[in-house]
Amino acid sequence: MKKLLFIYNLHAGKGTLRGRLAPILDALTAEWDVTVHPTRGVGDATTVARDRAGEFDRIVCSGGDGTLHEVVSGLMELPPQGRPTVGYIPAGSTNDFAKNLELPRTLEELAQVAAAGVPRPVDVGKFNDQDFLYVAAFGAFTDLSYSTSQQAKNLFGHLAYLMGTVTRLGAIQPYSVTLEHDGKVEMDQFCLGLVSNTHSIAGIQANPGLPIALDDGLFEVMLVRQPQNILQLQGILKALTNVESDEHGLVTCFRTNHLRLICDQDLAWTLDGEYGGDHRVVEISNCHQAVTIVYGA
Repeated sequence: MKKLLFIYNLHAGKGTLRGRLAPILDALTAEWDVTVHPTRGVGDATTVARDRAGEFDRIVCSGGDGTLHEVVSGLMELPPQGRPTVGYIPAGSTNDFAKNLELPRTLEELAQVAAAGVPRPVDVGKFNDQDFLYVAAFGAFTDLSYSTSQQAKNLFGHLAYLMGTVTRLGAIQPYSVTLEHDGKVEMDQFCLGLVSNTHSIAGIQANPGLPIALDDGLFEVMLVRQPQNILQLQGILKALTNVESDEHGLVTCFRTNHLRLICDQDLAWTLDGEYGGDHRVVEISNCHQAVTIVYGA
């Protein structure tokens, strides 16, 4: 039988995996010779995926999007031919990226897909010297995914992020940005920026109205200018679900495979929902079809 490494995070989400590992392992071992590894802290999944990838034909991870992010980051340190196929059993609070994979709902069905689903290549983002799978973001509310306590996420899920947003509407601030892409140079002030390879981010549709493919070598970029009043803020929220309704012209969307962003101050970034550091200059490139992930259909 081919070999599979199962990496899981018991602390993800609401502790969904506690007491539920037996049916998952039953489904995986029906198809594979399985080795099990529980994560031992932040960054452990990256280290294990990188160091042990050569021993396995597939790595299945279970946890939140952060666990998947760590596994993909580990594999990106290897040459393309050394990256095994990845399966994902989402068990986190939000599981944004899982919505792209047409996955079933129950853990048992998810394990069956991870074991025998359809492998498809997906793009991966290179952010300076780091990697991201589905979104690099800066600005208003993008830190909520990592600054919200795990206890709040477990109790309230998406509501925890909404609660944080409502309490901080007055704290939206603009950032002076120079953006270079596709031979163009643009200067403006933005309060939110998303560079993504996903259909949705925390319930927000990425580039609404445009078809999105995870393997086309292109990012979807959304930049939001600073609202000057409550009506403009309401317009932005509407435009995030339907870009054609951007009556104030505050939302810019485009596609590119490479961009460089320069800010006149340190700018905090989020990568796949985790803190990505403070940067004044970032270069983001699309690594076309860099990893293969198992889909449900």
